[in-house]
Order: sequence, then structure tokens, then C-alpha cells
Amino acid sequence: MSGYTYLETTVEDGVARIELNRPDHFNALNRAMVREVIEAAEAFDQDERVVVILVTGRGRAFSSGADIDEMMADDPVSLERLNPFADWDRLALIKKPIIGAVHGFVFGGGFELALCCDLVIAAAHTEFSFPEVQLGVMPGAGGTQRLTKLVGRTKALEWLFTGERIQAEAALAHAVINRIVHPEALQEEAMRLAKELAKKPPLSLRMIKDSVNKAVDASLYEGMQYERKNFYLLFASEDQTEGMQAFVEKRTPHFKGR
Repeated sequence: MSGYTYLETTVEDGVARIELNRPDHFNALNRAMVREVIEAAEAFDQDERVVVILVTGRGRAFSSGADIDEMMADDPVSLERLNPFADWDRLALIKKPIIGAVHGFVFGGGFELALCCDLVIAAAHTEFSFPEVQLGVMPGAGGTQRLTKLVGRTKALEWLFTGERIQAEAALAHAVINRIVHPEALQEEAMRLAKELAKKPPLSLRMIKDSVNKAVDASLYEGMQYERKNFYLLFASEDQTEGMQAFVEKRTPHFKGR
């Protein structure tokens, strides 16, 4: 047992696995569940055993979206008071790589959670959607922003205006996901990738993620200056010394994240 109500978590070979565990509701995201995901990710971000975080879902779907029953009584004042999306802001501050392994339905808030991942592997026949427009609302946890940065204004508006279901092949073509695998191989392939990354120098992974995230909003010049500082910073690490020494000595490096 992981100690969470809506999650199961494990750590193995440098990989922390966060599994959404509300399968009888297609892993619909109520606020307590979102908070647990954030808290688990933050804990693993500080855990020296962990290099990579893997997020997946139990049952027939990654996540069908927000828990509508929970939201029906909301009004502007209650939402301002609760500030439910503040938890989502914390997810963007996770420094370690996050891999999403998704299947079935990836709708609404589930789609937003997938967009928060750095790499996404999808099972064949997975469907993505922002159906909020059908409910008289819109994405509120970053969906309009992250989707637009990935696919561009025109395609984002089409998907958001219509609420259509996007097949995995279309998601791959528009770089929303990284690869498609056979459904039965999803967990194995996702863990294989996560363990492969977990063998890399942790500080390099963090600095690469930091620099790429900077590139999303910065000018080319600003991004290059930021990249340069991170490059220089890594030369203060033990892993840089080990990596280059191992290369010269033609042996496998042993990285420690220091």
C-alpha cells in the first residue's frame, strides 16, 4: 500500500510509479486525487532514490477527466476561494523528468495531466479530448495553453471548439505524444523507457528539462544564454567528471546525481 486514497505508488530502479487508482470511475480526477498526484510527484522530486517519475492509470482508462459531480455546485466565489488550479501550478515545478503512460480515455483534466508530462507513450486506440465545451465550460488547468504551444493556434482551436475525440495517430502526428505501442505492451514499454532514462546522470536530465522549458517562452537569444549557464553549471558536478572519465577509459559510467 502506498498510503494514498486514490493512488498506488512504487519505486524501482530509479523510477517512481504513480498510478491513478479510481478505476470504477475511469480515474475521474476529483480535487483530492489531483492533490495526491501533486504531493506524490513533489515527494519523489525530493527523493534521492528517484531519477524519473512515471504516471499511469489503472483500469480501462488513464483518466476520463474532472469529476463533474464534484464541480456542479461550484460558482465563481467558491472557485476563487478554493483556487483548485493552484495544485496544478505546482506540477510545473517538478524538476525530474515525468513520463506519462496513457490508454483508453484521456479526456479533460486527464488530457491536461498528460500534457504536464515531459514524454508520453500511448497505447494504440487511445482517445484524447477536451470535451469541456459540451458542458458549457472550458479547460482550466492549462489545457488551452499547453495544447496551443504544442499544436499551434489553429489546430488547438479546432480541437477545443469541437470537443472531438482525437485518435492516438493524430496525437502522434501533432507531437502531443511521443510514441504508440500495443496496449498489452504499454506498461512494459513505459517502464523500459523510464529505466533507460534513470541510468542517465540525474543533474543532466534536470538541466535539459529546465532549458527546454525555458525555450518555450523565451526568445532564441534568451534561451541560448540560459542554456549556456546550465551547461557551465554541470561542470561543477561529480557526474560530469565521471562521465568524461568513463568515456576516456571506455567503461560504463556510474552516475550519482552529484
